[in-house]
Amino acid sequence: MGMSDDASSYDVLGLGFTAVDDLIYVAAYPPPDAKAEVRRRDRQCGGLTATALVAASRLGAHCAYAGALGDDELSRFVVGRLTEERIDLAFLRRRTDARPVHSIIVVDEGRQTRNIFFDLQGVDGADIDWPPPAVIRSARVLFVDNCGVEGMIRAARIAREAGIPVVADLERDESPHFAELLGLVDHLILSYDFAQSYLGITGEADPAAIAERLWTNGRSAVVITRGIQGCWYLADPDPGSPRHQPAYQVKAVDTTGCGDVFHGAYAFALARGLGIAERVRLAAAAAALKATRRGGQAGIPTLAAVDEFLGEGWA
Repeated sequence: MGMSDDASSYDVLGLGFTAVDDLIYVAAYPPPDAKAEVRRRDRQCGGLTATALVAASRLGAHCAYAGALGDDELSRFVVGRLTEERIDLAFLRRRTDARPVHSIIVVDEGRQTRNIFFDLQGVDGADIDWPPPAVIRSARVLFVDNCGVEGMIRAARIAREAGIPVVADLERDESPHFAELLGLVDHLILSYDFAQSYLGITGEADPAAIAERLWTNGRSAVVITRGIQGCWYLADPDPGSPRHQPAYQVKAVDTTGCGDVFHGAYAFALARGLGIAERVRLAAAAAALKATRRGGQAGIPTLAAVDEFLGEGWA
């Protein structure tokens, strides 16, 4: 998994963080100072970028991960899972001090909700000098998140200068350089809650209005997702008024990773050259199908499954 002489051509190149998710399933999330029986446990690979790459790969994209991992047990688990999902690790950087995010996720099976407790110790995110520019320029889509913002800025700048679209999955804005990264993202997909927090909006707000506030001339698309209420989006060349994509009605079992799957499916559709309405519809369908199965990655659908669900000939 070391550096090779020539970069391959990738549909989606991801630089963001990976995670190991230890899932604990309970009948109901307990109140303070109470006990709850664990019905079952599971360990899965997670993380914003890792889950998005798995989603894109299962749909048929040629994906690569070029972030950093170590030699610890958690890193080895991630490497094994990404390899099983056919994600190219030729440009994975190995550092002894690097490790994935480790999350404990408690899933309330009664209300179909989850609480996530994450440990960021040892997690540095994207390196400021990796991967080589040629690798970034080889991708059809660059996928970034908010882990290692300065490294993401470097990669996004290289991509934008080469005319490569940048898709971002962002959920934290603690870095002083966050606004710079946000400005480099031309396909901005944010959850309603994070977008509202970032813009400093209190109380109930119109998702369409939030999408409009985040639109700039440098964007190609802005998408605001809001779970079962669907998403609102604007896109070039004529953004006009935000359009609404309703969420698909399914029997949800576990919503862990649904947002990341949406991002990955969108990146896949973008690499395929689909229009904005098709991209959003495919992403919404993939996220809905994921919710029907437990785990952040176990339920990610194939393109054939999405095709059957929509009946629109995607495959």
